[in-house]
Amino acid sequence: MLAGSERLPVIETFAQISSGQTFTSGTCHFWYNPSMQAVILAAGRGTRMGALTDSTPKPMLQVAGKTLLEHKLDALPPDVDEIIMVVGHMGGVIQSHFGGSYGNKRMLYVEQENPQGGTAEALWLARDFLHDKFFVMNGDNIYAEADMAKCAKYEWAVLVQRRDKVLTGAVLVDGKGLVQGIAENTEHTGAEGYANTGLYVLDMRIFDYPAIPKAKGSTELGLPQTMMQAAQDIPIQAVEASLWIEIKEPADLQKAEDILREQK
Repeated sequence: MLAGSERLPVIETFAQISSGQTFTSGTCHFWYNPSMQAVILAAGRGTRMGALTDSTPKPMLQVAGKTLLEHKLDALPPDVDEIIMVVGHMGGVIQSHFGGSYGNKRMLYVEQENPQGGTAEALWLARDFLHDKFFVMNGDNIYAEADMAKCAKYEWAVLVQRRDKVLTGAVLVDGKGLVQGIAENTEHTGAEGYANTGLYVLDMRIFDYPAIPKAKGSTELGLPQTMMQAAQDIPIQAVEASLWIEIKEPADLQKAEDILREQK
């Protein structure tokens, strides 16, 4: 069973719980931590967006009156008090827009000079700013607040969505809802299954494993491939998404507007 519908155990006396403590209930692992961080990967050019990203970073494109980044920032759980933005293409526009804070959340910035270095490289660039437990997510997708909150309840988690045809990375999930593998879109048939949404919950143990290429012969270091090295040591929970909007090309902006309008 995937996470998202099961009843979570109730923790009654929060004063007795130390930061970062893990609780085990059957085969499910839950984590209480009063403070988290979020790493948002916002370095890419978004070449498929054409002229839209000539003068605007892709994560700063607007949908329903807010930038793609603001949709994510507004959906973060209140426990997230610090955000590390990994920027690249026109990163100064992002930094100028948000400055050093967003609401009550502190904003930090690191630059990925070569976005083709991959998602694992991007996370490693943020390593010195991280402590304990954190989200990692793509800067150009839209996620639901409730889904982020569900992911945060686990030690490690991957947000997935059931698709008739998986055109992105495919996530292999066992009968207990644990992730057993993540295949790139060039490594699976595109059949029905769980798609990787690009949102993860991790902690500092990810840095105990070497960052590895996303595919054989690739120079791009993949976060999914890197984190799967830990699957035998750390349970990685699959959490099924109630909402995941990909922005890949200009037409997706209007599709996102329509979806969000229906959500109201």
